[in-house]
Amino acid sequence: MKMKKVKKRRWAIASLIALGVIVNYFDRINMSVGIKPLSEEFDLTPGQLGILLSAFAWSYAILQIPAGVILDKIGVKWVTRIGTIIWTVACFLTAVASGQGLVILSRVLLGVGEAPYFPSAAKAVGQWFPRHERSTAISLYDAQSKLSNAIGTPIIAWIITEWGWRAGFYVTALLSLIYAIIFWATYRDPHEDKQLSKEEYDYIVQGGAQKSDETSGNVWETIRYLLTKKKVWATLIGFAAYGYSWFLFLTWLPGYLATEMHMSVLKSGWYASIPWIVGTISEIAIGGWLVDRLINKGGHSTRVRKTFLVIGMLLGLSVIGAAFTTNPNIAILCISIALGGLVITSSIAYSIPTFIAPPGTVGTLTGLLTFGNNSMAIAAPIVTGFIVQATGSFMYAFLVAALILLAGIFSYLFLLTDLEPIEPMAQPETKQNTSIGHIKVR
Repeated sequence: MKMKKVKKRRWAIASLIALGVIVNYFDRINMSVGIKPLSEEFDLTPGQLGILLSAFAWSYAILQIPAGVILDKIGVKWVTRIGTIIWTVACFLTAVASGQGLVILSRVLLGVGEAPYFPSAAKAVGQWFPRHERSTAISLYDAQSKLSNAIGTPIIAWIITEWGWRAGFYVTALLSLIYAIIFWATYRDPHEDKQLSKEEYDYIVQGGAQKSDETSGNVWETIRYLLTKKKVWATLIGFAAYGYSWFLFLTWLPGYLATEMHMSVLKSGWYASIPWIVGTISEIAIGGWLVDRLINKGGHSTRVRKTFLVIGMLLGLSVIGAAFTTNPNIAILCISIALGGLVITSSIAYSIPTFIAPPGTVGTLTGLLTFGNNSMAIAAPIVTGFIVQATGSFMYAFLVAALILLAGIFSYLFLLTDLEPIEPMAQPETKQNTSIGHIKVR
């Protein structure tokens, strides 16, 4: 089937997911942007700030695997509907919190609500897109996590400057509520979406899309089985290494500019947006479009993806330059190169489970992958905070990030052998899943 005969409902779904990522990250960055006035109100040390900045990830990381398992059982639609409601409530609670403890509890609740979103997004792409379009589709939504920082950081900085840090949370809570309503009314699985034509549905299925109601067997047996596979560990270690630097920038970049470079909240917001703009462009143009184009032109799938994974991680080592400068322009240049390289790896890493997961385990494997990645969201803010508290500088914090990136480069180079599907785990002979029979014929 030729592309020109196929309508574009799948891209509308990808855009809906992308919008959710923007809102999702607005909810996260408001804490890092408002950290200076918040710390002054509650009289917090850098170490305490690190704990506060990591609170979101306590629940977010722990729930990645359960979220993936639940996702494989009940599907994208309902898991995401419930999640959007929870994270909306969490934003409102943060805005009205009267002390540090209540802020922490609200951030933990935010992590509960947002934990399923990226596994849901990856599973939705696996269901809505043929294999050869997945890098582009995933980069379209994953890049918004960078765009939301680029546009959200200065906007929230302005709101906080004008009306205080609580106003930032009121605004993001309202945006979350609007998105929850839009998603509830719009998203459907492919087999039940009335706006999806039969031609496009056939194109998706023939391109290797996964079935919407396909599930695996025993959850913990599945996880144990996946952890016996070298390429699962390759992706897990590599994505965790990327995650450490990512979450360091996400949580501490405005604070780094405000404290080490002595900028105002508003000025640090504008400066901090620059690396995220670079990251947005590089992920869509390189991690998504260029990767898919090279593969569609005949490039070997594993070789192309591994090449860009390693190049992106190597560029991430540019963070070392920021460790040894007191010039904010040089620091932002180094961080922009580092982040621009790292995000190229992000969309590729998120797409890997859609290629290698055995049938019915995409959500579980994605949850495992994002668990490793988001464990770094706990480690990076706390380690950075206490390093800064002990040394009075971000230099050693950036050097630690570079060392962890080297571990990720090694993992992608030597452990990721191919992207072929992992053979299904042997199951006792049971009645076979006949989910194909449930597909609605148009």
